[in-house]
Amino acid sequence: MTVRDRLLAVVVAVLWGANFIAIHVGLAHFQPIFLAGLRMLVLAVPTVLLVPRPRVPLRWLLGYGLGFGTLQFLFLFLGMYAGMPTGLASLVLQASGPFTLVLGALLLREHVTARQWAGIGVAVAGLATIALARAQSAALLPVVLTLLGALGWAAGNLSSRLAQRDGADVDPLHLTLWMTVVPPVPLLAVSALVEGPGAWAAVGAMFSGPGLPGLGALVYLSLVATVLAAGIWTGLMRRYPAGLVAPHSLLVPVVGMSLAMVLLGERPSATELVAGAVVVGGVLVASAPARRRVPVPV
Repeated sequence: MTVRDRLLAVVVAVLWGANFIAIHVGLAHFQPIFLAGLRMLVLAVPTVLLVPRPRVPLRWLLGYGLGFGTLQFLFLFLGMYAGMPTGLASLVLQASGPFTLVLGALLLREHVTARQWAGIGVAVAGLATIALARAQSAALLPVVLTLLGALGWAAGNLSSRLAQRDGADVDPLHLTLWMTVVPPVPLLAVSALVEGPGAWAAVGAMFSGPGLPGLGALVYLSLVATVLAAGIWTGLMRRYPAGLVAPHSLLVPVVGMSLAMVLLGERPSATELVAGAVVVGGVLVASAPARRRVPVPV
């Protein structure tokens, strides 16, 4: 990768890490399920009007939207609303990497190397340590909800992969944008049932002085974190092997936890910090590309 593209990958990691601060701000102004649906609705309307639909099987587009766009953000937002620390949420969500490998092995019969299984084991051990530490303080539910969000992300990853495999000349950015068309209906329907129609009142309030931070958070979640950051990332993934680009995403929890400490005053325990380093290390090992064997001259 060129120096410019490495810097772009770091910029994306910073934008995605700051995404968790935006979620924290947004949840102070909106109900969690409603915010998840509204975020996608803001993108879905212009997508349907302006972006050509990618030629992929409908089942994989629905799977991508339900996994990545619906379940991930439904459980992540509920977890943070229930008390999951912002920085810790950015870390625990990295479980999507190991989850993707396991689901790929179970459902798609993809080959997982011994080294990748070892990395998964290390990451799971780190996550279990965090869960145990949280359980002792009666704060296990937010961790479980965030892990369910990571599982939804993993399911979306598989659907996205299958969509690009079975589709014709798929533009990854168009696929990502059309994914946002799926979540608004189920999310807003669940919001109406659980949170009530009063959740829509926050939309009008966000244009007033006290509501402007909520508007800023919504703009950041929809346009910056999704369109801008995903657009840059997609371009990098098209120009370089995944093994060169993907490890930069491990900077996301570093940025997320650092910003949460500086801006929100969060102070993770020593156990959580050590376990977090273990999780990141395990994900790095599990996601690293297999080494090619160099033929030995005879």
